[in-house]
Amino acid sequence: MSFLERINACKSPDLSGYLPFIVEGATLGYVKPDFAKLLQDFPDTFTVKNTQLGLNEKLGDPESRTAAVDEVLLRLMELGVISGWRGEKYKVATSFAAPAVFDIERAAVALFGTIGYGVHLNGVVQTAGGLSMWVGRRSLSKPTGPGKLDQIVAGGQPIGISLMDNLIKECGEEADIPADIAAGSIPVGAITYTTERPEGLRRDVLFNYDLVLPEGFKPCNTDGEIEDFYLMSMDEVAARVHDTDDFKFNCAIVVIDFLIRHGYIEPDHPDYIDLINGLHGLD
Repeated sequence: MSFLERINACKSPDLSGYLPFIVEGATLGYVKPDFAKLLQDFPDTFTVKNTQLGLNEKLGDPESRTAAVDEVLLRLMELGVISGWRGEKYKVATSFAAPAVFDIERAAVALFGTIGYGVHLNGVVQTAGGLSMWVGRRSLSKPTGPGKLDQIVAGGQPIGISLMDNLIKECGEEADIPADIAAGSIPVGAITYTTERPEGLRRDVLFNYDLVLPEGFKPCNTDGEIEDFYLMSMDEVAARVHDTDDFKFNCAIVVIDFLIRHGYIEPDHPDYIDLINGLHGLD
């Protein structure tokens, strides 16, 4: 494998095989035709016409849409169509700053191809031997990427909490990083991608942060989502991304972004521009 192949693994699919999910003239997501067919059984909530999915016009505000969609999703969960129910709501909108059209259960986001948001933290330590990075191994019970390597802290962005407050919360739950240390995390940008995964169409925006941790700090997971943590040299981290598929697919590209920003991947790398462009691929 190569760094570029890691990014291309998140390359945008051909969306011509999907139906756009359109509400009030705005495209919010994309659904597979077979899933749209299932939703035809719920005409009080969903409409399928002119090769597009929509919401019943009687649902005229975010609250009524959220309630109606949630009722359908609970039924689909009972039927086994939706698994891994999180009990966590994501905003459905045209962009991060746009107002919510409605809110949706996290487990259904990829089925509707709506944009999902998350926060990822690169936790590093400056030692006499150079920079090292704390890496977590995901729990085998995780619904996505079980057993894969991950950032020290990463999580989805639910409704009702700011990005930084969410990151600080995740730092406490996933790695037992004290809030006063976590608050020193530096926002360093975002990566975007659209890719087909077993759970559906992932259209994600990942807000990335860097945090220099004390040399004596050792992370400890408190929510059961991480099996173990490893402090790796940057050379080892880069090799794991470049030569293996040890990292979860999107965590690998977060590492690539870090390697570019900190000069571990230099401008004379043959794929340098393609790597930078590939970090921003939201359709």
